Amino acid sequence: MGLNLLIPELKFKAIRSSGSGGQHVNKVSSKIELNFDLENSSVLSNDQKEILLKSLKTKLTNNNELILQCDESRSQHRNKEIVIKRFLSLIKEGLHVPKKRRPTKIPKSAIKKRLKGKRIRSEKKVSRKKPDLE
Repeated sequence: MGLNLLIPELKFKAIRSSGSGGQHVNKVSSKIELNFDLENSSVLSNDQKEILLKSLKTKLTNNNELILQCDESRSQHRNKEIVIKRFLSLIKEGLHVPKKRRPTKIPKSAIKKRLKGKRIRSEKKVSRKKPDLE
């Protein structure tokens, strides 16, 4: 599935940016807020929605909406590009299921080496004891 199919489902809102910038920041709405309703998405399958609900649960609102904001640039268009990139990478990471780890088998040579070392240490400690005269 192409993640670019999700872009038409996004809602954007331009907001006044915060911080320094003088007159420009007071006049221009350059901050972009992205809203994505996860449950009502027609592009994502139900399985994908469940995976995203679990992986993005700390970033979702109570209505299962994802809200991202960007005010890094002075340009509204640049902020929109940045927030879309962030959104797509979040979705991509959220849908990524890690492979199940297969434990490696310990080689017999390593087991033999370990047991030999244990035996040598044991013999060394036994040789430190006083001889039993009985």
